[in-house]
Amino acid sequence: MRSRLRLVDLLPVSTVGLRSRPGRAALSVLGIAIGIAAMVAVLGVTRSSQADVLAEIDRVGTNLLTVATGKTTGGDEAELPATAGPGVARTDGVLSAAATATLPVRVYRNDRIPSGRTGGLSVRVADPALLTTLDGGLLHGRFLDPAVSRYPAVVLGNYAATVLGIADVTDRPQVYLGDRWFTVIGVMAPVDLAPELDTAALIGAAVARTEFGYEGSPTRIFVRAQTERTDEVAGLLARAANPAHPEEVAVSRPSEALTARLAVTDGTTVLLLGLGAVALLVGGIGIANVLVISVLERRGEIGLRRALGATRGHVGAQFLVESLLLGAAGGITGIMLGTAITFGMASARGWQTLVPAYAVGAGLVAAALIGGCAGLYPALRAARLSPTDALRTL
Repeated sequence: MRSRLRLVDLLPVSTVGLRSRPGRAALSVLGIAIGIAAMVAVLGVTRSSQADVLAEIDRVGTNLLTVATGKTTGGDEAELPATAGPGVARTDGVLSAAATATLPVRVYRNDRIPSGRTGGLSVRVADPALLTTLDGGLLHGRFLDPAVSRYPAVVLGNYAATVLGIADVTDRPQVYLGDRWFTVIGVMAPVDLAPELDTAALIGAAVARTEFGYEGSPTRIFVRAQTERTDEVAGLLARAANPAHPEEVAVSRPSEALTARLAVTDGTTVLLLGLGAVALLVGGIGIANVLVISVLERRGEIGLRRALGATRGHVGAQFLVESLLLGAAGGITGIMLGTAITFGMASARGWQTLVPAYAVGAGLVAAALIGGCAGLYPALRAARLSPTDALRTL
């Protein structure tokens, strides 16, 4: 009568070694779990981060351009003419434009602060249209407008307000700007595409001319173009800003910095996935090592089963299924661990938690394949054991 091993009996037989040595089995599972968790966490965190960057790009738009001072042919810092702002605003395809200019003065919390302790803050002249052009917001108060631009009123960037200790503008706090007091009328929210404004104190052009001799030459102009014509408008702005020397004008798109972040993230993801694959390979080697030792320890059992009629295929299947179970258990544990890591990091950074479905599926398949490959050699070795030789170890 031919010996048979039913599928319903294969699972209990294959788990004998796992149930008899749970500590060893747990360590084998842990090796696979670490590799799978690393890969799932990398893909999950990357996807969550990329979704946040893409949402940020969608929110701020890709049609924001900046016109700034470039370099002269001699390598010196160029200057934009006073007509640059109006010239840019009149360019075909421009929806709105707002000029800013850096002033050679400093802002302090009071007149007792030593002049060298600037806190890294700057003072800039700002056009009243700046906030709408940047699609920015205010945390407190109001922004500059034609009515207040003639008076010593200042709007602080988000970081500047923190450094100067201005948490609210209800009581009309004042800061020492240049050599006189200015009243703080507003605090801006962080500006993602113009971080230099976060460290700035913004004043109107009229008071800048009166108090600090501002001559009207901007250092940076923010431009909101028609989305479908952004590239076309970008090619026109240099000549519109400085018709005499367009080569001395630098035109850029701030959203390109966010797009570059996506490219950097993709490169880092490949590197980290490679490290996860190495960890997974090490886990597979660990399973193979454990099963080889298990074969050596259970030679008596293998010989007895062979003597009672078990075929080589039955013995090999027993160890192969045991290896597959170790790999699958490691895969499931790793997916759960990787998902938890993704959730923790996304929550800490305020991202939406996204774990790609392909990461979960690929993790299970990879774990099963690694487990199967790792168990192939031990299974073949167990199947080739001679019953008489194996029984001698009893």
